Amino acid sequence: MITVTPKAAEQIKQSAKQNQMEGMPIRIAAKRDDAGSIQYAMGFADQQDENDISYTSEGVSVMVPPDSVALLQGATLDFVELESGEFNFIFLNPNDPEYVPPKADSDSSHYF
Repeated sequence: MITVTPKAAEQIKQSAKQNQMEGMPIRIAAKRDDAGSIQYAMGFADQQDENDISYTSEGVSVMVPPDSVALLQGATLDFVELESGEFNFIFLNPNDPEYVPPKADSDSSHYF
């Protein structure tokens, strides 16, 4: 399933605290668009569908709808600085045709 990095987990926990959503799981979903790329959705979930896959990664409760499991298998959610001072969540997903693996000598904050 999808792995949450320590930096992503820290940001998710901080966002939950700021928005008074502590203890709520993150729902991560994915679907293929017409061009074959994978589109992602992520947000706090106040309820769980009985078919959701639930687990914990880096202390974050994660829920994934069953129709997203195959697309997210082996993916990583990270929180990185894309440009100076601009931080964002990114999905590193080998199932996505646009996926470019990080360079072997890079750390998790410099994928591009």
